[in-house]
Amino acid sequence: MKAPVKIISTIAEMKAACREVTRVGKTLGFVPTMGALHEGHLSLVRAAKSRCDVVAASIFVNPLQFGPTEDLAKYPRTLEHDTKLLDELGVDLLFAPSADEMYPKGAKTYVEVTGLSDKLDGAARPGHFRGVATVVAKLLEIVRPDCAFFGQKDAAQVAVLRKMVSDLDLDVEMVVCPIVRETDGLAMSSRNAYLNTEQRQQALVLYRSLMRVQSVADQGEGDAARLIEIGKQVIAEEPSARLDYFAVVDPDTLDPVADISRGALVAVAAYLGSTRLIDNILRIPPGR
Repeated sequence: MKAPVKIISTIAEMKAACREVTRVGKTLGFVPTMGALHEGHLSLVRAAKSRCDVVAASIFVNPLQFGPTEDLAKYPRTLEHDTKLLDELGVDLLFAPSADEMYPKGAKTYVEVTGLSDKLDGAARPGHFRGVATVVAKLLEIVRPDCAFFGQKDAAQVAVLRKMVSDLDLDVEMVVCPIVRETDGLAMSSRNAYLNTEQRQQALVLYRSLMRVQSVADQGEGDAARLIEIGKQVIAEEPSARLDYFAVVDPDTLDPVADISRGALVAVAAYLGSTRLIDNILRIPPGR
């Protein structure tokens, strides 16, 4: 019978446990999270289980990636429930440090991927991706996994972290897993918990806008400006939704593209009340 998940709160103990895994020649998979786990997170755990001998996860609500007016204080924290879910899926190690453990007094070092961190979500949330890159760099050094698993829903984050891993020559394979959706299409997100019943229905406009764009693109429309216009029109049909951006960009550089013939990331962000939601679809070019 498998041992229950081991909960670790200090960097020194997590390093020791992870080094022991690799010392005996086993592969180590890692799923970093901020908790409030949903099926999207659990799909990453299952992917890690299928690829690696041992799976580690982290739960850490990272203060560095929240702006001064954002939802750090109210971000859902459900450690006991999350631990139970991870244990049921067979996660071996759970790193759940405090903010003081991750950022001791006097810490002055940040990781910033310039040229990417101010695009899409980074434009709306200054400093956000500096916080993400810093914490993920620290976690990857603490755990030193063979593979780290991330969700495609956070497409801009994926681009930032891929560039960071490449530029810093980090010895880890980034595995990006598909978006997991509710049965009606809403992308799963911990922030969905903030939505009331009415807002939950209104939030479907993000998915509808992407599906409309995909449909038009499938019929042969490749002009990005036209596709953006169509997406924005759909968002405008839901008066309660406040658009942040609707963009068609290169998935690696996050730069705008003029047409989607070589593939593109179609991404949207909008507010329902005070809750900011994101979604995207990835257009893969023919032959890839």
